[in-house]
Amino acid sequence: MNNASVKIYHGYGHTHNLVVYGHVYKFKAKTAQNFSNNLFVNILYLFKLFVVKPFPFTKVKLNFYGQIIEQKTEFDGFFKFEWKAENEVEAGWHSVKVYAFNEKDEVVAEANGKIYVPHITQYAFISDIDDTIMVSHSAKIYKRLRQLFIKNPRTRKTFAGVQKHYQLLANAHTNATQPNPFFYVSSSEWNLYDYLVEHFRFNKLPEGAFLLNQLKRWKNLFKTGKTGHEGKLLRVMRIIDAFPKQKFVFFGDNSQMDPEIYQKITEKYPKNVVAVYIRNVRPSKQLDTEYLLKKIELQHIKTCLFSQSEEAITHSKKIGLID
Repeated sequence: MNNASVKIYHGYGHTHNLVVYGHVYKFKAKTAQNFSNNLFVNILYLFKLFVVKPFPFTKVKLNFYGQIIEQKTEFDGFFKFEWKAENEVEAGWHSVKVYAFNEKDEVVAEANGKIYVPHITQYAFISDIDDTIMVSHSAKIYKRLRQLFIKNPRTRKTFAGVQKHYQLLANAHTNATQPNPFFYVSSSEWNLYDYLVEHFRFNKLPEGAFLLNQLKRWKNLFKTGKTGHEGKLLRVMRIIDAFPKQKFVFFGDNSQMDPEIYQKITEKYPKNVVAVYIRNVRPSKQLDTEYLLKKIELQHIKTCLFSQSEEAITHSKKIGLID
């Protein structure tokens, strides 16, 4: 069983509601990325991200400052810890440790993770990834796979100005050690977590918590990113439920369902949302998008439909999101 491993994703929350997600694997292919432009090297790397054998229904324990929480993994090895801290938790990053056990109750794997607690006064940002931050062509499966296979995480393109906009937002109205929190929500699967983190760090985008889609096995690699609009709605609602006092700003695009998803959410949580930004990547859907944004504005929420990030930056300065 020495191949077992625990993977923890950045968690989030506050004293009364802390959340950490992760997976336990019986086996996970070694995936060292060498940032090649060779198609076959990239396909092999991506293929390996999907070569996993989850560890279902096994015991996991989380240690948070000596507080122990126990849980079992789901059928796909996924675990979710949700708990209330025994003591007040300060704003900032905190460490957690997760242990996985076998049937004999022996520890077979462990890993360290991080959890981010924002100040209650801070803005929080929820952003889609594909076609909002990264050029993905997610509406067309052939073009989407082409981006994934031909490029590696460092050669994948982000839209011009995204990094500048998000860094300005992350650092506005706060100090450098406690940036405003970012949540990145995508229809991509958890298999692509390391790929996305590498892309975001290489492009100097704000650190954040990723909320991705259910793990896929290698035989479903070519169906990557195909599902998950309902899942995305639920993931965004969970974040808002975890931070009922926080003010949120949404970022998405009109290549798929973001305007519809965000419109539904603003109807349910009108007091929690300050602004909605939609990148106009499909001009053929512009009128539909404008109609949905008008509905959002009826809730006294600011909206911005933009083609270039500079327009969105100007808007953020005008409404006071950026100093």
